[in-house]
Amino acid sequence: MVVSVLEEMRIQALGVIDDAAFELSPGFTAVTGETGAGKTMVVTSLGLLLGGRADAGLVRAGADSAVVEGRFALGRDAPAARRAVEAGAELDDGTVLLISRTLSAEGRSRAYAGGRFAPVGLLTELSADLVAVHGQTDQQGLLRPARQREALDRYAGDAVAAPLAAYGEAYGRLRRVVEELAELTDRARERAQEADLLRFGLEEIGAAEPRPAEDTELAAEAERLGHAEALGAAAASAHAALAGDPADPESVDAGTVVAGAIRALEAVRAHDTRLAALADRLGEVQILLGDIGGELAGYADDLEADPLRLAAVEERRAALAQLTRKYGEDVAAVLQWAQDSAAKLTELDGDDDRISALTEERDALRVELARFAEQLTRARAAAAESLAVAVTAELGELAMPHARVTFSVRQSEDPEGLECGDRVLAYGPQGTDEVELLLAAHPGAQPRPIAKGASGGELSRVMLAVEVVFAGSDPVPTYLFDEVDAGVGGKAAVEVGRRLARLARSAQVVVVTHLPQVAAFADRHLVVEKTNDGSVTRSGVQSVVGEDRVRELSRMLAGQEDSELARAHAQELLAAARSDD
Repeated sequence: MVVSVLEEMRIQALGVIDDAAFELSPGFTAVTGETGAGKTMVVTSLGLLLGGRADAGLVRAGADSAVVEGRFALGRDAPAARRAVEAGAELDDGTVLLISRTLSAEGRSRAYAGGRFAPVGLLTELSADLVAVHGQTDQQGLLRPARQREALDRYAGDAVAAPLAAYGEAYGRLRRVVEELAELTDRARERAQEADLLRFGLEEIGAAEPRPAEDTELAAEAERLGHAEALGAAAASAHAALAGDPADPESVDAGTVVAGAIRALEAVRAHDTRLAALADRLGEVQILLGDIGGELAGYADDLEADPLRLAAVEERRAALAQLTRKYGEDVAAVLQWAQDSAAKLTELDGDDDRISALTEERDALRVELARFAEQLTRARAAAAESLAVAVTAELGELAMPHARVTFSVRQSEDPEGLECGDRVLAYGPQGTDEVELLLAAHPGAQPRPIAKGASGGELSRVMLAVEVVFAGSDPVPTYLFDEVDAGVGGKAAVEVGRRLARLARSAQVVVVTHLPQVAAFADRHLVVEKTNDGSVTRSGVQSVVGEDRVRELSRMLAGQEDSELARAHAQELLAAARSDD
């Protein structure tokens, strides 16, 4: 049962399409038209809705911007519906999601989901649950072994996903350990040299034993000792000025002068608070003069020149200067350098232990990784056998009854690789396995890589067969095939159309095709038509039924819409397709 479908699209000013709106059926929709009419723009438009890269060159010449809109009917429990609501989108009637993408001629792009502005990344997330797009580039991608491995892993589901996740985690840890180990090993000589320099510096500082702020204290002491005579004379002169000259009976000391001033004010201070305040201040001056005088006398008595002490101070300052020239601008910086260097030296001295520990961890991780790799190989081998049987059966339905598909899951020897059993295997982020899709197109043929052994038509059918198998194991609501029938004709084309119609019973299928045998099986037939008014090419998308559909199939068959023979063949194709329901 199809729970989500793309119901309608509108395209404005994109490539050759000026303005076109069209509905899509829940089953099989075929999109046809003459070469250059704009069929590819339908695919491109859907790609933009699904978060594809915006290219300003897609905007129609003369237009300011291009707009693509799509209406998706979603099941209430569909993952895309839940994710859209989580992102703030509003669903019409709880089930309809409107998505739009605007692309300006300057290259700016805007996306909207459910009426709300949305990052393009949200459209990409939603696309995984809404539409699977396949075209010629996907066929070429299927030729690459890496894509073939991805297809096998996708088919296997949890059987491969679980060991692959465990392998990936162990692989990542091993990479980080190996990188750290290589860095430590490569820098061993540099680290030894750095450790020697740090030890020398720490020993030199340790021998000097500098104290915090010692350089500041010694500088002040040196300044004082260097000017001892001048300082003593200045202190004695200042003391004499305050205390008076003992040899002169008429000299008066500063304290006596201030005391006289205080006595003069005491008699009248009660009459004026301002004058009283001045008298109090003079009292403070008297006390201060006494203290200063005493200290000056003591300073002069204590201070005396000491050449030996001055020499010792200067010698110590020179020793500290040796340290500050090498390790910091002052003693505080030197002590900080010593603290940091001691910690760094401890770290460097511990590298040998770290190397030993990392080596053990690396070896243990390689053993663990090899175990996960073997589990992964067994899971892929089992899935490869099942997928090969399923795809081979589908090829039988696509006019390749004698074709046989196999998946080769092999490993390569590498002396630097993982020890898996009695073999040493090359390994990478996806394990040790090399996966390759092989095709034997007819009885007696040796299986060959599809890149070498498959024609264009065979490759198209192999890819379609793979997608049909995936539709049963990992379904998405809508499949868009862009000329997946390239290189196919005749009976094979009829079988491709028949198989697409069967796929449409469980999913919505939209096919851009040039084959009438395929288009005849569609439930809905859209034709991209272009007209030329002499200056601007415009395209429209029309749904054709009845005689109009017969005319389109006739054009595709013979290039002549009114050819009676082509019309008869077209009607025969339609009748055969209806009888297959």
